[in-house]
Amino acid sequence: MGLTDVHTGRSLRFDAGEAAGALGDSVTVLPLVVALGALTPISVGTALLWFGVFQLLWGLLYGLPLSVEPMKALVGLAIAGTITAGELVAAGLAAGVVLVVAARFRVLGRVQSLVGEAAIRGVQLAVALLLATTGVELAAGDPTLAAVSVGLVALAAAAGRARLSSLLVLGAGVLVAVAAVGGVSPSLPPLAAVPVTPTATLGAAEATLGQLAMTAGNAAVATSLLCSDLFDADVPPDRLAGSMGVMCLTAVPFGGLPMCHGSGGLAGKHAFGARTGGANVLLGVCYLAAACVAGVVVAFPTAFLGVLLLLVAWHLARAAARSDRLFLVCAVGVVGLLTNVGAAFLVGAVADRLLDRALSA
Repeated sequence: MGLTDVHTGRSLRFDAGEAAGALGDSVTVLPLVVALGALTPISVGTALLWFGVFQLLWGLLYGLPLSVEPMKALVGLAIAGTITAGELVAAGLAAGVVLVVAARFRVLGRVQSLVGEAAIRGVQLAVALLLATTGVELAAGDPTLAAVSVGLVALAAAAGRARLSSLLVLGAGVLVAVAAVGGVSPSLPPLAAVPVTPTATLGAAEATLGQLAMTAGNAAVATSLLCSDLFDADVPPDRLAGSMGVMCLTAVPFGGLPMCHGSGGLAGKHAFGARTGGANVLLGVCYLAAACVAGVVVAFPTAFLGVLLLLVAWHLARAAARSDRLFLVCAVGVVGLLTNVGAAFLVGAVADRLLDRALSA
């Protein structure tokens, strides 16, 4: 089943591949949202509501299975307690303003023209390594459930339905979560203006700068390249920056999280079978439903998600390996793993430029 998106002319499909692929994005979202809801005043239900809204919107406007993920640097700092929920809100709003301005003046397009492909591939590898690390940590939290999920993935592969493995694992996880909470009790998520007061501090400013460096490399430039690699689609990084800015400035004041278009989520959707914006529409509906049963989401076994994160990481790492400067790609990836993706992007950009000069001398 499918239809044609009037904005892009791309056909939107709603088949098993799109459904399975849609959930490839959720494995990078749910662990962070659940952890944030448990450790801060942020509402899981409200956060999922906004993820649902923007999955629907971008699926229709882009016609591609673009990811909608939390800004990992900011959310990770909030989960670790390095910044408060108020500083997270302030940083998200600041990032939104910068991204909208950058899109207006086509700043990231200029960045893309100056940065070599190896640096961008290195950012993709860094994200893959970070996802793999998180996946191992989540799976190690409950080895028994992790083994069960590995078995389900193997079962799907043996049946020749590897792309449906995410549906199988997440379906089993939902059953475990429902059993854990003793049933489903739907309720509307809270939606109030500025539920957490923004706190503008030096820490919030530093977090914003770190996130913007990561966003430029991973969520704009690397995602633009991945759209070309996987879908033969020309999506300029400045267009991505504009939509990310819109998400932050719209959702954050009403209880949502700072959001971006990460290359990891896009790779995850493609890995599990998504090829059109239909995946976003399906996932958007699922998120809106999940927002009304947030108690079940919080109880979801993260060991299951950990195994799927490893699959997503492998798919993204394979995309990163498409480079004739694989040593530089690996070096940038390791820098990103040991420091942060923003630093890796800057190091890779400089190293790639110096290598170009050395080869042309």
